Amino acid sequence: MMKVEKRLNVAYGSNLNIGQMAMRCKTAKVYGKGSVKGYRLLFKGQMENAYCTIEKSHGSDVPVVVWELQPEDEKSLDFYEGYPWFYEKEDVKVTMEDGTSIVAMVYIMTNKIQNRIHLNLPSRSYLETVKEGYRTARFDEAFIEDALAISKKACKKYPSRFL
Repeated sequence: MMKVEKRLNVAYGSNLNIGQMAMRCKTAKVYGKGSVKGYRLLFKGQMENAYCTIEKSHGSDVPVVVWELQPEDEKSLDFYEGYPWFYEKEDVKVTMEDGTSIVAMVYIMTNKIQNRIHLNLPSRSYLETVKEGYRTARFDEAFIEDALAISKKACKKYPSRFL
């Protein structure tokens, strides 16, 4: 039998939600918690239909859960994330809680669909799913509040986008 190398995935949005991940990825296991330095959490998409993404931002960091995936789990996540059209995959350095560093794959929203992807507000149900994941992981919800504040400011600045 061929040994499969671990595929590690960084979760920062709805994939923090253990119940949702259990439905999507039957054999995924939590590898650990950590943070991605030099990135910030954002909500992008259409009004009331925005989703989490991360983007480079000097001096910022994003708390994450790292999942260990099997090939079928990754295929399921690819489908869920709309890879490669809505989200792309990148490898990022993660600083784990114990101070060690690993490299893991993360889904980051593409900029290919300019007319559909802007800073925006999520639906209530999506936001609650993300918040539940944050609570379960014992992450500070201030990261979510900061991302929401950035979106609210953008919505006020460019109101014609939402007509």
